[in-house]
Amino acid sequence: MGDERREMRPPSDLDRRSREILDFEREAWKLSVTKERAIRERFGFSPSRYHQVLHRIIDRPEALVYDPMLVRRLRRVREVRRR
Repeated sequence: MGDERREMRPPSDLDRRSREILDFEREAWKLSVTKERAIRERFGFSPSRYHQVLHRIIDRPEALVYDPMLVRRLRRVREVRRR
């Protein structure tokens, strides 16, 4: 189903790594290992670095085009945590 959803998305100017990070974030709740471990294994980032990169990605208009629901949700969550 994830592949079908990806095929239905409009073309995006996001680079491959940014798309992979958004795809990972969308599916992270399904992980059989901790998210922190999966981040290190898949991207080679510390969780702190991953979140820095993710926050820069979700601020980009191209990310909103790529996955509007996910990006809006992540922006809302970030805003709540900043309060």
